[in-house]
Amino acid sequence: MNQRLLSNRLKSVASFLPKNAVFADIGSDHAYLPCFVCLNDIQAIAIAGEINEGPYQSAKRTVEELGLTERVQVRKGNGLEVVEQGEVGQVIVAGMGGSLISTILEQGKEKLKGTNRIITQPNVDALAIRKWFFNNDFKLVDELILEEDGHIYEILVADKGKEMVHYTNVNKQDEFLFGPFLLREKAVPFKQKWLSEKVKREQALNQMKKANVPDKAKIELFENEIKSIQEVLVND
Repeated sequence: MNQRLLSNRLKSVASFLPKNAVFADIGSDHAYLPCFVCLNDIQAIAIAGEINEGPYQSAKRTVEELGLTERVQVRKGNGLEVVEQGEVGQVIVAGMGGSLISTILEQGKEKLKGTNRIITQPNVDALAIRKWFFNNDFKLVDELILEEDGHIYEILVADKGKEMVHYTNVNKQDEFLFGPFLLREKAVPFKQKWLSEKVKREQALNQMKKANVPDKAKIELFENEIKSIQEVLVND
């Protein structure tokens, strides 16, 4: 496999797997990520899950061409239905919206009982995943934000914990929104993202206020978020 086929985004996702991982990549597309991991770690074993027929067939071809059929199983199915409870130690769900990722985790919750790490990369709405982790006994242990090809991505890593993560901020909602690790580091992509998000929210707020029947609750939410973003960007 030409390792340049794997984006820096997915290489970063893969970097959070332990050595000798036994993992599932949900929504694996061409199975590039599990193949990349197994080519670089001869003890790793993977399941590539894909719901759509085209990517499923493409993933099977990739695995066969690389001679990895003994270590990468390609399975067709919806979300976590492609794995059995206790079959994998780690689960990756990358390249989707945060709400969809949260739904996949929620619907497959029973399958996660033997899973000790979940690695997610939402394209939008990371907040939904942080809340899901918080409410489901998975402790957020690391976050990464990066820019690639003009897009900014977040990676959220959570480990199974006996206790729910205790967020440090007085306003827990801010840490759900920004991410407790990212909020502390405030890397360049973080600032770029939230400057852009502030503009989007201001534009949406102006439109909402012009509505015949303004949604007061949503207006208040956006006003509070804009205020939080301003404070985070100023207090650098």
